[in-house]
Amino acid sequence: MGSSGGGGYSIPSKTLRELEKERTDRIEKEKFESDVNQYIKELFTEINSRDIEGINRHLQTLHDALNKDFEGFVDLKFGGSVVKSTYLNGLSDVDMLVLINNHGLANAKPDEVLKSFRDQVKKRLPNTEVKTGALAVTVKFTSGHELQLLPSIKTETGYRIARSDENRWSNVIKPHKFAEKLTAVNQANGNKVVPLIKLMKKINSCLPSHKQLSGYHIESLAIDAFKRTASVPRTYKDMVGHFCRHAERAVLKPIADSTGQSVHVDNYLGTANSVDRQRASITFKQILKKVEAANSTNSLSSWKEILGD
Repeated sequence: MGSSGGGGYSIPSKTLRELEKERTDRIEKEKFESDVNQYIKELFTEINSRDIEGINRHLQTLHDALNKDFEGFVDLKFGGSVVKSTYLNGLSDVDMLVLINNHGLANAKPDEVLKSFRDQVKKRLPNTEVKTGALAVTVKFTSGHELQLLPSIKTETGYRIARSDENRWSNVIKPHKFAEKLTAVNQANGNKVVPLIKLMKKINSCLPSHKQLSGYHIESLAIDAFKRTASVPRTYKDMVGHFCRHAERAVLKPIADSTGQSVHVDNYLGTANSVDRQRASITFKQILKKVEAANSTNSLSSWKEILGD
């Protein structure tokens, strides 16, 4: 006449079939985690490869072209994603700060200096594609490399570059300040933030052009997303989700520019909660949904699609 649980016996809370399913699900999840991490590792090998010798040859050609006719000393210095180690082969331009020590140009407008740059490069490389933008002259070589030349004029207080929003020079630039912030956050997170930025730039490059953010904006969002190290994940797969979750909110407000180039790093999106900012927020929400769906279904192919493979 025994009752359930009598005599020191206990009824299993789960059936053998349920326990077996849990074991199978755990094995599948572990394999999925391993496969995604291995895929990302192989992707980094591709991302990090770049033709150093070819780039240096092009730089020497441009250095010679600019020094030939500009009075004063002209030097080239890596800037942008190269100096911050967030350069992405095939997706990032190579930014070069052109340091011009010529007081006669201090009173010239940025568009006048950019036009001089373009004319000098075109004279030296007549068959090479040369374009002038608001901030830089972009030179696209037949090798496929694109080099952006950002003129910076030396003044009594330091170097200044063109402002993106109007035809005048910026405040004195301090690019090292941003690089130092990124380095500190990267080191505090096991040197994984810079590689994470490269993944986000690759995801960004797969979006329609009107939805893409600038590389500098992505770097700034990453610094903000990973500055509180105790609450962030450690695998690249989970770091992508964390970045998107943070950026969905953070992109709605302007981010102050620590380099002095402009007031905000994301002026191109307008004021807080602008239409462009809301669109960017929706884009991150959509990427996050894809990431979560790929994780819930253990789908490596979905992750490859997210990363543009």
